[in-house]
Amino acid sequence: MADGQKPAHIRFGEKSLMMETCLVSAPDRSSSLRERKKTQTRLAIRREAFRLFETQGYANTTIDQIAEAAEVSPRTFYRYFGVKEALLLSDDQRSPIVEAFAGAPRELTVAAAYRHAVEEVLGGLSAVERVDAIAGQRILYQVPEALNLVYTEYVALIDSIADVLRDRLEEDVDDLERRVIAGAVVGVVIAAAHNQPLPQESVSRALTILDTRMS
Repeated sequence: MADGQKPAHIRFGEKSLMMETCLVSAPDRSSSLRERKKTQTRLAIRREAFRLFETQGYANTTIDQIAEAAEVSPRTFYRYFGVKEALLLSDDQRSPIVEAFAGAPRELTVAAAYRHAVEEVLGGLSAVERVDAIAGQRILYQVPEALNLVYTEYVALIDSIADVLRDRLEEDVDDLERRVIAGAVVGVVIAAAHNQPLPQESVSRALTILDTRMS
């Protein structure tokens, strides 16, 4: 860290987490600062939303209240999240996991490749990202209004995995087979992850069971 540069502190409820600011080269500094500001704004909105959910309940908390607590406009809230339920999903883990799945070693089976992706992405979360994801998922399982969003996310995950399987599997595997295989992987994730915030270990073990018991 450069002389005089202080680490940024993110406060979540009663927790204080330190996030080291990274040094960037001069040409990339403005872009990096913008991205950091966006990340900090997003974290601030979610942090205040979770605090309000826990103190006055999810249903009783309005978007205007969240925006006021986070010191942003309702328009800014909608730009970052769109709907209140989206607050309960961590910062898009699905895309990084699918990307890691696509890049997993070709010799791995489908289940082993997805386990590799889960371990790579979830294992690489920072302390701030991990606390953020756990808080969102803990509330997620307690909010009936969010269940449709969970279902939508799982269907989208099946679609994404099936798309990757076009490249990972033989050419004679048709769309139905790919979706069935993708659905089996996601079904294992659902079974292992239910009511568990950020269940990396149980999901990894469940995918190992799928790989060894059904191969």
